[in-house]
Amino acid sequence: MYLLTRVVAVASLLASALAGASFAAGGASAASDVVGHVYVNDNTAPVNSIAGFDRHADGSLTPAPGSPFSIGGSGTGHPDASQGSLQLSADGRYLLAVDAGSNQISVLRIKPDGALQAVEGSPVASGGVAPVSIGVHDDLVYVGNAGPGSSLGDTNYTGFRLNAGGQLRPIPDSTYVLPNDSKPGQVLFNGDGTRVAGTRIATSLIDSFTVGQDGRLTAAPGSPYDAQAFSPAQGWGQLGSEFNPTNPDELFVSDAHTAAGGAAFPGLVSSFTDAADGTLTPVGAPVANDGGAACWIEISHDGSFLFVVNTASASISSYSIGTGGTLTFLQSTAPGQIGAGAEDARLSPDGSTLWVVESGSNAVSGFTVDGGTLTPLTGAAGPRGASPSGIVVT
Repeated sequence: MYLLTRVVAVASLLASALAGASFAAGGASAASDVVGHVYVNDNTAPVNSIAGFDRHADGSLTPAPGSPFSIGGSGTGHPDASQGSLQLSADGRYLLAVDAGSNQISVLRIKPDGALQAVEGSPVASGGVAPVSIGVHDDLVYVGNAGPGSSLGDTNYTGFRLNAGGQLRPIPDSTYVLPNDSKPGQVLFNGDGTRVAGTRIATSLIDSFTVGQDGRLTAAPGSPYDAQAFSPAQGWGQLGSEFNPTNPDELFVSDAHTAAGGAAFPGLVSSFTDAADGTLTPVGAPVANDGGAACWIEISHDGSFLFVVNTASASISSYSIGTGGTLTFLQSTAPGQIGAGAEDARLSPDGSTLWVVESGSNAVSGFTVDGGTLTPLTGAAGPRGASPSGIVVT
């Protein structure tokens, strides 16, 4: 069993007190102006859905009319332990969601009122088995297929183009095959679209690529990088990652474990410089926080602060980002301040709120953001039977 499975189990125990917490469901919040939306990949089976919430000016959430929205493919019905399983297209018109149970990707048009509608031809085959993560830059899309399948090639990164109508078209010869036991957790682009990174949860490897004009990937010299072969070693259990939105040459990766098969405490975050040819160089040693199982990363829009979701301690740690990508641990929310099985996190477009999806408690928790300080908001419960993972905030 993968180490992350045990981490999620620990998280469920540590955060069980919050699993039954009360959540906003109307009342005064219904009168507050709608300023945007929150969407969550429910990962339901046999038919997957996306839960939509109206995001109000007072920071509350209420279910969007018509939610949850059926999206055609199938989820797995259990947490998928990944970052980026739900993404917004570059032009903000579409949501792209993994259907890990049916090996597909769904594309949904976002209507003016926040409702979702599947585009013609959706869902499409993901190019592998058990897609768990999507990376987007302009019209270029890459999918991380976690597998393991029955054949070599079922676990991979596969490329697509997203056209103006929302249709995904596979890029010929774009598939980069991974070992079936690698369990990729994420694939993502840097800010200018010249490089792609990927994390392998099971083997603590980090993939790094350059992106050609044809959309195909070229592995960087030395890729994949063994996190333990760096000096200093970069911890075990690479999961979430994020490029600095203001510097495409800075990559940050969470480390869920301190040693192979060891304890999830303390949580660690590593930073790297990513050269033009994709070569990764660590920026000092991983920086610890006071939480456990640092798993999912989000960075403030100005590139000054990093937030990491610590799944085992059900807390969020804040770091400041300094010159060259150096990290300084600042503080954490109280343990148990988010629900069980916390996964992906996403900031609102204006950066004033941070939202976390919780697979174990089937909920979304929110926080106001003031620099590196997070203050809890009232959350919202997901639809019955969901095991949510990815999250998008508009």
